[in-house]
Amino acid sequence: MKIAVLGYGKQGRAAIDYWQVGNELTVCDKNELQDVPPAVNVISGDNYLANLDSYDLIVRSPAIHPRDIVAANSERILRKVTTVTEEFFRTCPAPIIGVTGTKGKGTTSTLIAKIIETSGDKVHLGGNIGIPPLDMLKDGIKPDDWVVLELANFQLIDLRISPKIAVCLMVEPEHLDWHTDIAEYINAKQQLFIHQSSQDIAIFNRRSDLSASVVEVSPALKLSYEVPEIGAQPVERNGAYVLGDDIYMDDVKVCSVSDVKLLGRHNLQNVCAAIAATWDLIDNDPAVIVSALHSLTGLPHRLEPVRTINEVTFYNDSFSSAVGSSIAAMEAIHNPKVMILGGYDRGLPIEQLVDAVQDVKNNVAKTLLIGTTGPQIAKAFDDKGFKNYQLTDSKDIDTIVRKASGLAKPGDAIVLSPGFASFDMFANFEDRGLKFKESVNKL
Repeated sequence: MKIAVLGYGKQGRAAIDYWQVGNELTVCDKNELQDVPPAVNVISGDNYLANLDSYDLIVRSPAIHPRDIVAANSERILRKVTTVTEEFFRTCPAPIIGVTGTKGKGTTSTLIAKIIETSGDKVHLGGNIGIPPLDMLKDGIKPDDWVVLELANFQLIDLRISPKIAVCLMVEPEHLDWHTDIAEYINAKQQLFIHQSSQDIAIFNRRSDLSASVVEVSPALKLSYEVPEIGAQPVERNGAYVLGDDIYMDDVKVCSVSDVKLLGRHNLQNVCAAIAATWDLIDNDPAVIVSALHSLTGLPHRLEPVRTINEVTFYNDSFSSAVGSSIAAMEAIHNPKVMILGGYDRGLPIEQLVDAVQDVKNNVAKTLLIGTTGPQIAKAFDDKGFKNYQLTDSKDIDTIVRKASGLAKPGDAIVLSPGFASFDMFANFEDRGLKFKESVNKL
């Protein structure tokens, strides 16, 4: 079979490894490639998506939008297109729990896996969180195991198979530089749910209208979760929810909020989503939840404490690539804060971010603006008469960290929580976070 693999990132490499035996493979990538296996053909350059009709199967990498494939060929070409994610869904012998949403996917997926593992079952964790799905098949997945996949809109937009349990976390506008509009973004996430059966489970955040709209297409049993504001009552007392200082599943107290070691109230949403997804799998046993919560303190690049110097604590929240994530970081850390904000422009609205910085309850002492969106945020501050910021055009992380340090006082926190993607200055959010930590550790 002649197979074209479009894109040669992690998932493209996984596709080559998976299909390499007995097939004629060609990698198509805009960039010049140096490390392709000798038996694999290479097409590179601006026209790398052209003339795909001669292939029997086309494997799309997540960064490539299906419309770009159609633009270089025709609409009928999509009948030949699959993805690493879809092939994994097709061949995986174990039931899958899929997790999507705008923020919290990695933490929720990790917590779901931790709960299942604590209950004594074998679980495999991967997807957008780091391990390409097809590479997970090398782990010897068995039918009585569980698989947890973190899934982004890029992977979901053309998915034609849905998992047994699907979770949609808080949803807000994101990736509008890749999607035509917010409707397409929502539609991409709906693909995780639309192919479910009535025997499956769909979980959503009932305080997020967009989350509810994603899940409404599913024929599965729907469960919701809810984390009200401090002091407020949940709208409904079913599914998973926070009531006062406790977390419930339906009418059963599962644990106390104090059992959650993850920083920030926004993480209670992730905990509730994980409880709703696993409650029946662990035979409704609160002790399993409590044990799992005690063992999970956070993930790299998510509100990660780095170091305290002269009574100033540095936090790496580089994973924050959406405005809502930066706002959650402001709310989670109660000290006076120097927020490092800005990055690659993906057309996201910034008004909510600007308002959050100025909200006295968020205790933002100073703001250092970086990246392509730095001047846009500065103008928005100026328009509102807010002057308590500095703007730098430096792309050197050491310079940025030193500037932030100069703005802090003893007792403050310096928080890298950009609210935007990293691509204007760094390879990805991991690269940004690692370089931030390296720079802090040089001080």
